[in-house]
Amino acid sequence: MFHSFFPKPKLFFTSAVLWAFIAIFGWYFVFQALGDSLGYAMPEQEPYDLSYFIVPANLYFYAYLTLCLGLFGAFWTVAAREHPWKYWSIWGSLLIIAVTYFGVQVSVVINNFRRPFGDLLQNALSKQPGITAWDFYSLQIVFAKLVFFSMAVSILTDFFTSHYVFRWRTAMNNFYMSKWDKLRHIEGASQRVQEDTMRFSATVEGLGITLINSVMTLVVFLPILFALSSYVSELPIIGEVPHALFWLAILWSAFGTILLATVGIKLPGLNFRNQRVEAAYRKELVYGEDHAERADPVTVKELFGNVRKNYFRMYWHYLYFNVARYFYIQADAVFLLLMLVPTIVAGKITYGIYQQIATAFGQVSNSFQYLVNSWTTIIELLSIHKRLKAFEAAIDDKPLPEIDQRYLKREAEDGELAANKPT
Repeated sequence: MFHSFFPKPKLFFTSAVLWAFIAIFGWYFVFQALGDSLGYAMPEQEPYDLSYFIVPANLYFYAYLTLCLGLFGAFWTVAAREHPWKYWSIWGSLLIIAVTYFGVQVSVVINNFRRPFGDLLQNALSKQPGITAWDFYSLQIVFAKLVFFSMAVSILTDFFTSHYVFRWRTAMNNFYMSKWDKLRHIEGASQRVQEDTMRFSATVEGLGITLINSVMTLVVFLPILFALSSYVSELPIIGEVPHALFWLAILWSAFGTILLATVGIKLPGLNFRNQRVEAAYRKELVYGEDHAERADPVTVKELFGNVRKNYFRMYWHYLYFNVARYFYIQADAVFLLLMLVPTIVAGKITYGIYQQIATAFGQVSNSFQYLVNSWTTIIELLSIHKRLKAFEAAIDDKPLPEIDQRYLKREAEDGELAANKPT
């Protein structure tokens, strides 16, 4: 699944995580302060238009990010010089990381935009003098420029990632077909090569980009949320808490993640079982197209009964899972506002600052809620992964998963019965 596309995947991804931590801590503890001393500090009033991307502080960071990505890519290009997919897997992944960071930067600019727009809206509604219609129009023009610029980059990124995903699928397809003699006897082998590789690469790509975006968002927005916590000194019931917004985002997100991971623990196995019974039913029908003695009513009824039984079990487990998930989603919609009631009543923030707090808190909490937001997709991925693990076992001459062994034993028994059946 991975080593067909990535060079030495365990070492590759481990080194990527370690290098990411080194780069992040290196920036916050060394290079950011160095840039400030050299005159590359971010202005106190951050721009809220396209000029944000070319302020010296950001240009300095772009150079640092390019250096970090370039060093990692150059090392692995040399280390994996024999790997046929090294340019797509290494440099393609780095390009996706860089563009994902740009998307987070756009969110920062829009968050900066919310304060002047929110304050202008508040002043206009309270009939403050000197406000004209052009004040609103000019801000909307700034917002439109940001959005269209972001759209252009997103469209090109989606085009590139589509090719990236298909290259990954091609790598898996070529690798599995080169081992076809070992794989052809496994139940649903054709489906696993044709469909599961497609679904696996697409699902991992989606989850991977979401994970990268979540990490980037935390790196960028946690300091922003930490700074905005200065406006919130008191929480309901609890009272004064230093850096309240920062801790609220972490604890609330951790609660949601643990809740859904606990109630959804049975779902990956059920999805895997569902693919199994569907494949068995479909395979018997395919045999029935060419052989009159196959797909008889009794066999088909039994196989479809297995399908129905598994679906009904899934419906039940998804019922209580969705109760917990929707409860958390609805509570999440009002959680921040409830926590800010003492601050709002005390008049410590303007509407523009509230908009900034809400956006920053939402970005951080959504990033921490990666498992909450992606759990159903992760469940699907785990079920696909279980099916493809049988391929990995067959290729490496390891024992097949127990469920595949039972299938092969049943097929062998059916073959013996057919051979001994009197004609």
